[in-house]
Amino acid sequence: MALSLLEGNEAVALAAMHAGCRFFAGYPITPATTIYNALLKHLPPVGGVCLQGEDEIASIGYCLGASMAGLKAMTATSGPGISLYSEQISFAIGSEIPLVIVNVQRLGPSTGSATRGADGDINFMRWGNSGGLPVIVLAPTDLKDAYILTVEAFNLAETYRCPVFLASNKELAMTRGSIDWDTIQTPALVDRTQAPAGQPYLPFAATASQGVPDFLPIGGPTLVRQTSSTHGPDGYITTDPKVIQQTQIRLQAKIEATIDQYTYYEEHPLAGAETLVITYGVTARAAKAAVQELAAVGQPVSLLILKTLWPVPAHVIARAAAGAKRIVVLEMNLGQYVHVIERILPARTIEFLGQMDGNLITPAQIREVLTNG
Repeated sequence: MALSLLEGNEAVALAAMHAGCRFFAGYPITPATTIYNALLKHLPPVGGVCLQGEDEIASIGYCLGASMAGLKAMTATSGPGISLYSEQISFAIGSEIPLVIVNVQRLGPSTGSATRGADGDINFMRWGNSGGLPVIVLAPTDLKDAYILTVEAFNLAETYRCPVFLASNKELAMTRGSIDWDTIQTPALVDRTQAPAGQPYLPFAATASQGVPDFLPIGGPTLVRQTSSTHGPDGYITTDPKVIQQTQIRLQAKIEATIDQYTYYEEHPLAGAETLVITYGVTARAAKAAVQELAAVGQPVSLLILKTLWPVPAHVIARAAAGAKRIVVLEMNLGQYVHVIERILPARTIEFLGQMDGNLITPAQIREVLTNG
């Protein structure tokens, strides 16, 4: 049995290496910095680049440039850095630049508490771009998830040519644990589709069935136009309403129309359970413990752990809730994803347990809510 003792950030770094990441840029920020530290050790020996930008804006800009040149790229930060990333995230969405962004969330708002965890950026990751177009956000619960979902994040970024967030958390990222490598079933790796040689190249042309343009690197033998402004398939700026609308719809549809292909979750239904708990991230570990303890004393509770947060896996949530008389949502914030669930289940009363004080929600807190309802 191949066991390793490592923290969540190290698992992310190792997964990035396995996925083919060869460029990382970031700016030191607790609790994300050890991703940079790990990749500073791993990337140079394989010909990769790991560098510290002069600030967060420059760091994500370096990553976008590396990705446009054809490298698999990743950056990592926390809430204050995501704030600074916002304009470049919009650029990556609109100009279809693959990028993995690890957000090791800490307690906010603003500078907040650098050494305290929270899940306060859940809505910010989805809506923190101009235009409101969709992004993909994956949420690991433990070391195994941190590894596998990082690989999946790279695959999705390459497949859909878009930014993909890994919504980590200080408590997962900087807590050491053991991982059994024999139990890791790593997904097959995906690379972006290259444009066929010898044919005219339109950098943003996509067929109706494909939805995603073929890729050619900037700096290669074929001229590749790139712009952050509204553009047509040829990469030239346009003000044609029809072309603009077609592009916007395609950017939305390429992410949302195929969500079933990357809806990751754990479902633990129990016979006789009338209550369903819905949660995500590190809080899922406390929820698992609470549900197991209640089952042991004859009080079955079902559990749904979401690992794809955006786009919303509405069908999974609706199906899991169909037979439940009571629904309880757990979050390490004051209520963000719970409002998404309320929209999916408008006729249901949703109970909420949340806190944002720098402490983890404990199994005891969850048991108290579930037994006193």
